[in-house]
Amino acid sequence: MITEFIITAGEQPKRLDVFLANHERAISRSALQRLIELGRIRVNQAVVKPSHKIRPGDTITMEIPKPEPLEIKGEPIPLQVLYEDEVVLVLYKPAGIVVHPAPGNWNGTLVNALLHYFAVSGGTFSTIGGKERPGLVHRLDKDTSGVMVVAKTDQAHRHLASQFQQHTVTRVYEALVWGVPKKSHGVITLAIGRDVKERKKFSMRTSRPKEAITAYHVERRYGTVASHLVLHPRTGRTHQLRVHLQLLGHPILGDPTYGGTKVKTIGPLLIPRVMLHARTLGFHHPCTGEFREFSYDWPADMKTVAQALEGIGQNHS
Repeated sequence: MITEFIITAGEQPKRLDVFLANHERAISRSALQRLIELGRIRVNQAVVKPSHKIRPGDTITMEIPKPEPLEIKGEPIPLQVLYEDEVVLVLYKPAGIVVHPAPGNWNGTLVNALLHYFAVSGGTFSTIGGKERPGLVHRLDKDTSGVMVVAKTDQAHRHLASQFQQHTVTRVYEALVWGVPKKSHGVITLAIGRDVKERKKFSMRTSRPKEAITAYHVERRYGTVASHLVLHPRTGRTHQLRVHLQLLGHPILGDPTYGGTKVKTIGPLLIPRVMLHARTLGFHHPCTGEFREFSYDWPADMKTVAQALEGIGQNHS
């Protein structure tokens, strides 16, 4: 597919790849850079570098190749099913597993596990998410563990998606964070969106801010070095909890993306992953309208870190 457009008057000179990353949000900046270097993206019909400065009046021509058809196969990956009926399936996703296939993770995902599970059980899943995200109404990051719901019919998918969009779903998270907040409880209200410079991150430095609200309370303090927070997100933005806790000054342990290298270790303790767990998920059942709530205790790796923090915290009180 070939598209062409002209840079409008008033546009400030900037790198071609930076401009396109903000203009073509469905394509990553690294993918755009590869297309520029291959000559698939040209300025005034000339092949240029990603660092080329665009100016008003320039004509950009883009030749975006069609994506190859993707065949996703089921894999016998064990699922921890918490509840299942004819329209929904509630499960526990362990940390370390990616929810859906994407570049770099075409296999070993939760979707691969679901495809195998339904093939064996003879069940169905909704088609609204397409073949890459069958039944998926929401997601959790790779390193986040916790409760998820999967829609087995299109009607259930629409019903659940509406609840997520209207923020009527109950969600409770637990996190181990760097340091101790000054206030024992509070509400973080800071709009966030995709970072204008670092496209894989989300922040307040964005051209498209979206309302984001997180309530929190301190469940336990480990001296002054760390604390256990219970989080109640009132909105569901990408990386919301990770970004909000960074902005609060208490990034999640094990999250170098938003906390830097300091959150990877505390004294002799190595933090194995992002210490975030989606403990509780509650929603109105798509068929009965009954409110159902499902919880799963935080996993062994978080308990191990918490126990180690108890000892470290006693020496830093």
